[in-house]
Amino acid sequence: MLRRRTMTAGLALALALSAPAVAQAATGGEPTPSAFATAKAQAAAAGKPAPALIDAMKRDLKITGEQATARLINEAAAAKVEPLLRRQLGDGWGGGWVTGPTSDFVVATSDSKKITTIAKAGVEAKLVKHSLASLEAVRAKLDAVTGTPKGVPSWYVDVKNNTVVVQAGEPAAAEAFLKASGADRSLIRVEASTEHPRPLYDVRGGDAYYIANRARCSVGFSVTRGYEGGFASAGHCGNPGDPTSGSNGVAQGTFQGSSFPGNDYSWVAVDSNWTPTGVVNGYSNGIVPVDGSADTPVGSSICRAGSTTGWHCGTLQARNASVTYPEGTITGLGRTTVCAEPGDSGGSYISGSQAQGVTSGGSGDCTYGGTTYFQPINEILQVYGLTLVTGGGNPPSTACQSAYSGSLTSSQSAYQPSSAGYTAAAGEQRICLQGPSGADYDIYLQKRNGSTWTDVASGTTASSDETIVYNGSAGTYRVRVLAYSGSGSYTLGVVKP
Repeated sequence: MLRRRTMTAGLALALALSAPAVAQAATGGEPTPSAFATAKAQAAAAGKPAPALIDAMKRDLKITGEQATARLINEAAAAKVEPLLRRQLGDGWGGGWVTGPTSDFVVATSDSKKITTIAKAGVEAKLVKHSLASLEAVRAKLDAVTGTPKGVPSWYVDVKNNTVVVQAGEPAAAEAFLKASGADRSLIRVEASTEHPRPLYDVRGGDAYYIANRARCSVGFSVTRGYEGGFASAGHCGNPGDPTSGSNGVAQGTFQGSSFPGNDYSWVAVDSNWTPTGVVNGYSNGIVPVDGSADTPVGSSICRAGSTTGWHCGTLQARNASVTYPEGTITGLGRTTVCAEPGDSGGSYISGSQAQGVTSGGSGDCTYGGTTYFQPINEILQVYGLTLVTGGGNPPSTACQSAYSGSLTSSQSAYQPSSAGYTAAAGEQRICLQGPSGADYDIYLQKRNGSTWTDVASGTTASSDETIVYNGSAGTYRVRVLAYSGSGSYTLGVVKP
């Protein structure tokens, strides 16, 4: 039971509630695992992170290896549970973030009646004054100001402190900017800033590519559109129609779409000499597989690959940040503490195995630190109708066939085509799941090893639709379909080599 407490006027209205790891069953008896505990168990069972990733996190986040491992598990669980709580809290949603060396998950609500809902999920709750929607409405008013505000490098929603932050190099410029926006000043905090963000031109991220023999940028993430392969990158790198060549100098493809400023995204279609794969060049971290694009919560660790400074990690400070570049204002960016330097622009931002976005720009360097921004990958996928290439595999040559179907209730799972599995030759397999609208369905590709089954690939985003592309040896496989939340019918397609 929560105690009433009188708070001093002027202080932020906040109430922290530490939730248990499990919630007791309503009728007594054995405790029922909370949603967060279940998600943590799934994340822990997915396998150990690469040693180089742990080393990079230890170096850049100043934490131990044990803390880095725990952090990755908690962040993966938070990414799964956050969409569920967002739906349950509705208008009272105040945002979610992780905090501390091991990324403890915190969810805020502006509705005191929803505290119990958060607690039952096994998550720490915080009562705040403003809903996230009201803060985003303020940010939207700032975004709508006409022209490029000089002396105001950035603004974003600070979910941890339940406010909108406006960074200002010139106080007078900030005041003029706020006045022009008409936004509610009581929801805004102005901070002094010496940042001078700019696009990081002449760069490569994961792998270098060259634009019309005049500039160098980076591949963000491999994508497909229909049977056409390509990659997403930064918008300031090129314009539609610009030809590209790869790091080896071989002709590569052509820009199909680009937007900058306002946004900072683009995509390039490659020719038949190039095959997109679901991986990122992590430099000192080796090759990093991309398993999806679930948004990681604010406060999570996030890493970036770039040709100038290699592989570096930091934390996600905010989403939907707006940044003033010399060319104009960019909105909807992720703000991070990951360092970057000219030559790193367009590179891949990834949290665990989940793609987050492509490098846009920033300030500072990797000697003294700084702030960088990324264009979210999911927006790029949506705008251009692209599909992220995942699982470290290649894009399919044909659509999923051999459809199976079934129906599940929440937390139930089933094996397709049966618990006995199917035989596949060595090569690429592609698994496609279509689940019911509004649900969260996951898939796990399992391979038989003697009398046991081992997960070899998975699709675990917050969506009801999942895709796995897996290159493996010959053997017996099966697909586990899990209704993580929600109920209804699904169809499953399998393409075997």
